[in-house]
Amino acid sequence: MVLSDTLLDFFLETRNRTESICKPLEIEDYVVQPIVDVSPPKWHLGHTTWFFEEFILKPHAENYKIFDPDFSFVFNSYYETVGKRVIRTDRGNLSRPSVQRIYEYRHYVTDAVKTFFDKWGNQEINDLLEIGIHHEKQHQELLLTDIKYILGNNPLFPKYADFPVEHMIENRPGEWMAVEEGVYEIGHNSEVFCYDNELGRHKVYLQPYCISNKLVTNGEFMEFMEAGGYQRFDLWHSDGWDWVNQNNICAPLYWHKIDGQWHYYTFKGLQKIDLQTPLTHISYYEAFAYAQWKGCRLPTEFEWETAQPQFPWGKRWEWTESAYLPYPNYKKADGALGEYNGKFMVNQKVLRGGSIATPTKHTRPTYRNFFQPSLRWQFTGLRLAK
Repeated sequence: MVLSDTLLDFFLETRNRTESICKPLEIEDYVVQPIVDVSPPKWHLGHTTWFFEEFILKPHAENYKIFDPDFSFVFNSYYETVGKRVIRTDRGNLSRPSVQRIYEYRHYVTDAVKTFFDKWGNQEINDLLEIGIHHEKQHQELLLTDIKYILGNNPLFPKYADFPVEHMIENRPGEWMAVEEGVYEIGHNSEVFCYDNELGRHKVYLQPYCISNKLVTNGEFMEFMEAGGYQRFDLWHSDGWDWVNQNNICAPLYWHKIDGQWHYYTFKGLQKIDLQTPLTHISYYEAFAYAQWKGCRLPTEFEWETAQPQFPWGKRWEWTESAYLPYPNYKKADGALGEYNGKFMVNQKVLRGGSIATPTKHTRPTYRNFFQPSLRWQFTGLRLAK
């Protein structure tokens, strides 16, 4: 738990960071929603603000005046407990409230939390604030990846900014790191913040295995492509093969072949692919097929967590072979916050690590990210195991 005086600084720092992510945008960029998985930037600004208003100010701040009673309907995401909401596919239809109005909402709620902070001495509220801060940090990552998808699907491939730096070479020799057979403990076990899906520390038995100390690179994946990896049904799950054919997939997301050369869209605009940097924006299906082609496999999340002290991580979310399931003795929180993680524990794969878009103070070895196997707009990559 963060100490209370530091917690307010952490809150204000997080609120400011979200707005700084949006500074390079034009006003028209705030409203676009190309696909259901991508939310308009202005919706993220409103939703993260609504979270503090709904779960802290409304129930706990005496005489708090709601900024706009319609905003709960507009900015609730998936909390059935809280009430009705705009369906996810329609977020891009909201020309109103305006961007200016949403920024006014943000500043109103931020100021209200600051004022309320001086009056509470309640550990429960401190815990709620800390959850809200990390919830907003999750949306900072989503903001960046959603902005990239919005601009990366604009035919002009406009530049967003010179940050964050997406492609960095892992300057070390590739090695297989051996892990001995044995019983290992998995799960969160410290005073540092974590989500409920990381709790339930427990023992697992692992067979001996090896894991790569480096992520798969663009050049290595291009060899897979040139060897006909996207045309070989025997490398793919049945669902993955259907996904490839139904969507005409022939390369990672954002890759474009121009005049015989592969390019990818980056925050800086369209660039030639750097073959030496870690691959990104691939689905679980592609990660699995590549591992099959190499005669290897993906690590389980337990293998990844056990081995992670032996290699650097945090530049790509790494697909694992683990289904997203509850740990032993997992217990959902009461009320709306119980909807945060538990209800998504079906039909999803676990990713470990973090990415260049993950905010500071928001990564840890036990963090369990999760997505459906076809999704790839996040900075997703892979590490081989055998």
